[in-house]
Amino acid sequence: MNQRIAHVAIVVKDYDEAIAFYTEKLHFTLVEDTTLSDTKRWVMVAPQGSDGCTILLARAANDEQISRIGNQTGGRVFMFLYTDDFWRDYHAYTANNINFVRLPVEEPYGTVAVFEDLYGNLWDLIGPHK
Repeated sequence: MNQRIAHVAIVVKDYDEAIAFYTEKLHFTLVEDTTLSDTKRWVMVAPQGSDGCTILLARAANDEQISRIGNQTGGRVFMFLYTDDFWRDYHAYTANNINFVRLPVEEPYGTVAVFEDLYGNLWDLIGPHK
């Protein structure tokens, strides 16, 4: 058997503001932006150099989905972004006004800090020990 996770959806308020955040602030690549209807687009972003799972930016379509924007996991870290150079990315993100809610610490598995995306979802930035 050969399976893989292809996409993970993040509920967003607006496609264009989410694209801007991920591509301009986090330097992700816009993989696809296809219009499906007057109200729906298929929008995928991925970290630079990634060839695996992409993030599907899914615009909230009703009140229930709107209530999940920014808190898809009940306050837990939602996404885990591994990098080959923690300090390069940490400094680039802080220069882009990314809000780190937990400052960098050394853990047995690497250097880690927690930041918020534009809606408040929590992300771990994780890199190898240097």
